[in-house]
Amino acid sequence: MNRGRRLRSSANLRGLVRERRVSKDSLIYPLFFQDGENIMEEISSMQGQYRYSVDRISDAIDPALKVGVNKFILFGIPAEKDAAGSQAYAEEGIVQRALRAIKKAYGDQVYLITDVCMCEYTSHGHCGILKGNMVDNDATLPYLARIAISHVEAGADMIAPSDMMDGRIDAIREALDKKGYTNIPIMSYSAKYASSFYGPFRDAADSAPSFGDRKSYQMDYHNLREAVREASYDEEEGADIIMVKPAMSYLDVLREIRVSTELPIAAYSVSGEYSMIKAASKLGYIDEYQMMCETAISIFRAGADILITYYAKELANAIDRGDIG
Repeated sequence: MNRGRRLRSSANLRGLVRERRVSKDSLIYPLFFQDGENIMEEISSMQGQYRYSVDRISDAIDPALKVGVNKFILFGIPAEKDAAGSQAYAEEGIVQRALRAIKKAYGDQVYLITDVCMCEYTSHGHCGILKGNMVDNDATLPYLARIAISHVEAGADMIAPSDMMDGRIDAIREALDKKGYTNIPIMSYSAKYASSFYGPFRDAADSAPSFGDRKSYQMDYHNLREAVREASYDEEEGADIIMVKPAMSYLDVLREIRVSTELPIAAYSVSGEYSMIKAASKLGYIDEYQMMCETAISIFRAGADILITYYAKELANAIDRGDIG
């Protein structure tokens, strides 16, 4: 009889042979910055998450640094929007000002990633330049490159294009290289699905489209092979990290891409996933802490190397406790 099929020993032994370990270095915390002063406003659909004005950066950054989370992805909510999303690449845009302020205050203590897209900045809420009622893919590419350059010039350490335009990695990489930013990595939202899990984020970032939807450029959630192709195209164009978004309902996509590439893979555990756990916990249906830990580990187990999550600070504490470390 084989008595070694399953470990039934102490917690210490289970920890010793644990197959998947998570590091704080693999966590990225999303932050929302908006125009104005003295703003720290809780997002109604995302309990415990806030919009900050630039003068409140310490309220955003300090609690994360205290628990060992030092990587952030920044999103902006401008005071004014227009058809071309000009505040996305403006020198005094909200993200550009936040980058400069954070770098001035914290320097190399923090690693700053910026979301490169247009939906938060356009008056129509779509992720590119419109031609009629459709996004013009090719006309959008120069704008995305311009946004990326403006972010790097303001202090971004990495840029993360989330628009899902074809060819945008090539366009951004070429623009960065021409400016001498050859060492700035690109984390591409390669498999970004047209998902209902984004609802709370659109509330947080005021980025819901004013008409139609984004299914013409974001991916159909029926498709898996398409995600592998998209990741392959982005890798060929110069992406340094591949991202899958959302995470929890797309673990099969993570696994397939993990098999197909040697690049690091990030997963974005999106607003809807976070808010579902929060809401179910508030009703007493689940244990929030245990659910947070279990879902995070499932994402890493499926193949992610990096996790973008609104639970970054809480997961850092869980690592300290040895529950997921």
